Amino acid sequence: MTASLNYQTSIPDVIQALGQVHHAMDRHGLEPLLRHLVQLRASQLNQCHYCISLHTREAREDGERDERLASLSEWRQSPHFTDRERAALAWTEALTQLEPGTELSHLRDELRTQFDETTLCVLTTTVAMINLWNRVQIARH
Repeated sequence: MTASLNYQTSIPDVIQALGQVHHAMDRHGLEPLLRHLVQLRASQLNQCHYCISLHTREAREDGERDERLASLSEWRQSPHFTDRERAALAWTEALTQLEPGTELSHLRDELRTQFDETTLCVLTTTVAMINLWNRVQIARH
């Protein structure tokens, strides 16, 4: 069995810089509970156990309800999510499971009914960053 990757020892400056991105994004107003849902859903899709555990714990610490967390993987059928959250989750899934030829314009149109431009950009970078972190963690082990 090979040893896992140790990013903190090998490239601490890169890991620190990546962590700072989250502090910058947080200043632009994406509500924490929505951020947790997005990060958790992408982590579920990517099957990153470490990130699923982390974002579930953080969501609970910030007041997320267990019934919503339990139904996140079936958010389309669940009555527990708002239109804003549904738009964000659809976007998360589309950007996490990139399919050739996927047309994103209808999702962007729906997002723009729920988010201003800045928040939509932060949402998009949140999805991009959790996908990066999922892949870093998965490659680690």
